[in-house]
Amino acid sequence: MRFPLTFASFVCSAGLLPAQTLLTLPEGSQRASVAQRLGTTDIGVTYHRPLVNDRKVWGGIVPYGQVWRAGANENTTISFSDPVSVEGQPLAKGTYGLHMIPGTDSWTVIFSKNSTSWGSFSYKQEEDALRVTVKPQSSEMHEALVYDFDDVKPDSAAVTLRWEKLAVPFHVAVDSKQLTMQSLRDQLRGGMQYTWEAWAEAANYSLANKVDLEQGLKWADDSINQEERYDNIMLKAQLLDALNRASDSEPLKQRALGMANATQLYFYGRNLQLVQKKPDEALAMFRRTAQQFPNHWLGHMASARLNSASGDYAKAIAEMKLALEAGAPSQQQPGIAAYIKRLEAGQDINR
Repeated sequence: MRFPLTFASFVCSAGLLPAQTLLTLPEGSQRASVAQRLGTTDIGVTYHRPLVNDRKVWGGIVPYGQVWRAGANENTTISFSDPVSVEGQPLAKGTYGLHMIPGTDSWTVIFSKNSTSWGSFSYKQEEDALRVTVKPQSSEMHEALVYDFDDVKPDSAAVTLRWEKLAVPFHVAVDSKQLTMQSLRDQLRGGMQYTWEAWAEAANYSLANKVDLEQGLKWADDSINQEERYDNIMLKAQLLDALNRASDSEPLKQRALGMANATQLYFYGRNLQLVQKKPDEALAMFRRTAQQFPNHWLGHMASARLNSASGDYAKAIAEMKLALEAGAPSQQQPGIAAYIKRLEAGQDINR
């Protein structure tokens, strides 16, 4: 009995279709994906990995001067969750078909608005969203084609194709700070807007990155309106300092310090000492900590620093030991032991 030959089996056997199957079977060029986050922007590449398999690749199975699918099988795709720049040129967020035109000295990297085709067979230049020119580089041998993210920085990375003994990088950058600020605005429209912590986190990002400080100041006010705390009042004071409004900042600092607990007072002193490089103001804050919280372990730490500054190392050692007895957390105890050794060697622990 002869079984009827289906159209699909006929065209496949006749070599009229690429190596596609109706069922899920192992592929010669296996599917892969790689992803990277830059700031709050997600970048992903999905592709298939052809093998060299003892073939001549460049100028052979991948001809020079012709559009190539930059992988195998269906479109290699690259997606961006936010607008980016590629080699300094803007590209909108979205998913793109990734194609390349290899050359001996330079390559063209193409981002096509069509990302659902098979390979580059139906590629149309009028669908290009962007083309950039890059330089190929020599590389160690890679039997299987691979994409990597190299030279990763907070707001940029190189997306690199590697196959055989060649690497082709193209650089992607994001405006991380502005994108994060917009993301924070969006997030604060949700349920997080009813917590003081969320507004304070957003304000602190603005302060730490020196971006849109007036917006950060408004967020600090929103945090205070939710719940007035040492943290958000001091944060507002710091934002005012960054805006060169010291006369407005100082009353807020004093108000915050009036609400501070031992931990907040002591570590505000350490910030003055280590970050702001204001040793006299730091010692004044340690004195305040010791006076307000004489029995707290940080009160004893503050006293130790005051005695160390005056050269009374014996008294400083005694205060450090009292800090241990007063319940210094286990993670702090090795540090206190190190301070004691420095004091025993006649070293000022404030330096």
